[in-house]
Amino acid sequence: MKKRDLYIVAGVIWGVPGVIISLKGINAYRIQPSEDIWWLLLITAGVLSGFFLMFRRIVNRYCQRIASLPDRVKIWQTFPARGWFLIVFMMGLGIALKHIPDIPSAFTASFYSGLGPMLLLSSLRFLANQTS
Repeated sequence: MKKRDLYIVAGVIWGVPGVIISLKGINAYRIQPSEDIWWLLLITAGVLSGFFLMFRRIVNRYCQRIASLPDRVKIWQTFPARGWFLIVFMMGLGIALKHIPDIPSAFTASFYSGLGPMLLLSSLRFLANQTS
């Protein structure tokens, strides 16, 4: 596979969950009482900021890694082993959260509405690097 295609692979791997999680966050917001929205938006802003800072560093590191690879590579070279571990860990955490009873919808609204868009933004950053 061509090295530049790894940016597309990374974009899809980060973007698909970003869309799914964003939609879950938006749907959770829709059922919140209107008097709770203001503080949930503040929490969401904090989550957005935290994930922005974390994902910005990770995406930059992975893009530099991909850029340093030879022109023909294997698909698993998209991320280092630590990156694949992070993906598996986050998926496992998401599955676990889904099966934990009584998680408040306010948590889902604020956390997922912060995490999802940042995954999507990271996905777009990978795709933007593919063209450069």
